[in-house]
Amino acid sequence: MKMLLLGALVVGTISGAAQAKSDEAGEISYPKGSIGYEALMRGDNEHAVTQIMSNAQVSKHDPAKLLNLGRAYARIGRTEQAAGYFKAAMQTRDSVDLVLADGRVMNSKVAAREAYANLQTRIATR
Repeated sequence: MKMLLLGALVVGTISGAAQAKSDEAGEISYPKGSIGYEALMRGDNEHAVTQIMSNAQVSKHDPAKLLNLGRAYARIGRTEQAAGYFKAAMQTRDSVDLVLADGRVMNSKVAAREAYANLQTRIATR
């Protein structure tokens, strides 16, 4: 069961009404590759982790960074690390609206709770 892990990749953040959706697929409001979006879309999860972890331009507490790290780790079977990143995204003081890969806009804390719940369901159904 694939659930929402693939469909809820974080594209980026939007601030107020400034930007509802990007014309191009990719990170919105982030330097290219900084949150691993394109690598995740290709299914290159190891590369996504490397990209995200090596980018110092984005805060280690940024919700998009934490969510995409969680997604990459979940996909490669490192569920403990994935759960840790989802929990960190839930607990971070920053809360932003995210544009998901499927075009939906969702608050980062809500996205983190959903991702964590989906991960727990996936673990339980193994």
